[in-house]
Amino acid sequence: MSSRDKKGWLSVLGCSAAIFWSGALIFGYPGLMGPYWQKLFEVDAGAIGRILTFVLISLGFFMFFAGKWHMKIGTNNSIRVGTFILIVSLLILNYAQNIYMVYIWAFLNGTASCFIYVPGLATVQKWFPQRRGLVSGIVNLVFGISAAIMSPIFNVMFHSFGYTMMNYVVIVLVLIVNLLASLVSEMPEKAKLTDAEKAEHENLLASIQAKAAKSSQNQVMGSFTVTEALKTKSFWFIWLTWALMGAAGINMVSLSVNYSVSLGLAGVVALTAFNITNGLSRIIAGILTDLIGGNLTGCFAFALAAIGYFLLPEFTSITGIAVLAAFVGFAFGTLFAITAPMASGIFGLENFGMIFGLIFSAYGFVGGLIGPALSGYILKTNGGNFTPVFIYLGVFCLLSAFFIMFARPIPIKQAGTEQVQGAKA
Repeated sequence: MSSRDKKGWLSVLGCSAAIFWSGALIFGYPGLMGPYWQKLFEVDAGAIGRILTFVLISLGFFMFFAGKWHMKIGTNNSIRVGTFILIVSLLILNYAQNIYMVYIWAFLNGTASCFIYVPGLATVQKWFPQRRGLVSGIVNLVFGISAAIMSPIFNVMFHSFGYTMMNYVVIVLVLIVNLLASLVSEMPEKAKLTDAEKAEHENLLASIQAKAAKSSQNQVMGSFTVTEALKTKSFWFIWLTWALMGAAGINMVSLSVNYSVSLGLAGVVALTAFNITNGLSRIIAGILTDLIGGNLTGCFAFALAAIGYFLLPEFTSITGIAVLAAFVGFAFGTLFAITAPMASGIFGLENFGMIFGLIFSAYGFVGGLIGPALSGYILKTNGGNFTPVFIYLGVFCLLSAFFIMFARPIPIKQAGTEQVQGAKA
């Protein structure tokens, strides 16, 4: 392994470690602590379901700006900004007097993840543009699997240390891990490379560009500006997929627990099953994306999630619920895994952070409303009947399987009609 590659893999390690705690808190805390917050603040299940809505709103708003500012301040500083916000959110959570302070925690938690997640994805793909699916899959794997690892541990900590002390312990762990991770995480153009390492990196980029030009002469090569990307159909098909599959996927974080508890079952089992496949699918789907493309990988996974949602009302055992929740978790993780390499493959890496941030606006602004917010309302108006929720979320998954097939690179003959003036080579 060359010295350049060693620095690249250190950045992959750092970006993965930095996103661990954000994933553990976003995908673990709302489901695990939801029943505790519901009892503590004397609110209904709908109020707990809205916690994730505030996470998504923050993602929709800040993901674009995090991608834009990342190019100016670098990856290591972006991670430090995200870490500071994450620690502040946990301190607020410790002093929460009502459910609205939990909403503030959720919003800041999502904001913190923006400054770590998008910079991390952009950084690892820039180090290994020939393995975009693999390296982005590794970051996504850690992001998704973290809650599966930590949810049982959080449960033990909660019952052993108590709520307040558990949060203080997490604060210390976040500070140590993320600051260490920031020391080894940086983009190639901002990293301290020797002349030989710079030459090796430039040769790699040149060889990839030459190979792509030779094998894909009917496609626009290079990087799109944000304006150019917004004028393509491919962008909006990915955007629609994120709105629908994002809503269906994130909903399972709370639904897996609430549905299980409503049947007198252990909700943590279903949540853990969801989070395991949510994590593992990210590396599996990342590898498959490099082999067969993100379109087919996503179509299969989203159809599997639809089956999971449609069958859930028929199962009342924790084993069956956990398996079906795992189907949805697999698709949700796949959504994250395929989007980064698909977006960079279609639009290039130069403006990846901002374009990816705009894709995330579908997840934040639309997915949050038609997902957790709407499901909470339907549950409340239907007396806690989960069947209508499962059915409409299953339809979302089917539509996502259809839409993702149309997100493809732009042929040159269509570039003029879509007002893409040839991406800059």
